[in-house]
Amino acid sequence: MYQTILTEIDAGVGIVTLNRPERHNAFDDTMIAELSDAMEDMANTPTVRVVVIGSLGKSFCAGADLNWMQRAATYGFDDNRRDAGELAEMLRRIADCPKPVIARVQGPAYGGGVGVIAACDMAVATFESRFALTEVKLGLIPAVISPHVIAAIGERPARRYMLTAEVFSAAEAYRIGLLHEMVADEETLDEAVGEWVEALLKNGPRALAECKALIRTVAGRPFGPEVIDLTVESIARVRVSPEGQEGLGAFLEKRKPNWIAQG
Repeated sequence: MYQTILTEIDAGVGIVTLNRPERHNAFDDTMIAELSDAMEDMANTPTVRVVVIGSLGKSFCAGADLNWMQRAATYGFDDNRRDAGELAEMLRRIADCPKPVIARVQGPAYGGGVGVIAACDMAVATFESRFALTEVKLGLIPAVISPHVIAAIGERPARRYMLTAEVFSAAEAYRIGLLHEMVADEETLDEAVGEWVEALLKNGPRALAECKALIRTVAGRPFGPEVIDLTVESIARVRVSPEGQEGLGAFLEKRKPNWIAQG
């Protein structure tokens, strides 16, 4: 179905794999469009409860593909705006997916690859993975990925790594918040992803979607009456929902909720 990615659904897990290992999984317009479509499909497929984004080969994602960049160099403002808009929409679909999205990072990630990791809810990488925001080396800026990267690592680290374009280690990525865990190799990488998937599948699917929406709405807003009203309304709505009633009933009756039984 796709030229540059692979997709699979297995026991409630939607797996999206970047599949251009010979190009270090660098983005071009085709991959951006296909990843965007795949994320939309995963979001709208009821049997998918969790999404994992990974890649094949030595690199997670090397950023922009050279051939694509050569074509883009001839574009005018309108064509560049269209290209940037497609990348922004792809990242939005990752970030706004109602299912939890995990980044499985087995190698280097540069530029837009860092943006994909930052747009995911959780990220784990091997120790040898390396990261960089290299756009300024080309006289460009990491504009489209910046909301996701700054949300993940904060303004101060973003100032350093966006301005210097230096390569940083998995340990540093963990320290600044781009990664949640580091592991020794690909075998333990799959184990870590599996543990997260197992934990997520125990939780209410609608509650996970509501929780992601809550975080997006509350993050960065000053605490005050509007935020209080929003949170009060949110928990009241979720408590009386069918899933909320099932979860509370299962807890009080000391049984598993039906979303675990169905899984």
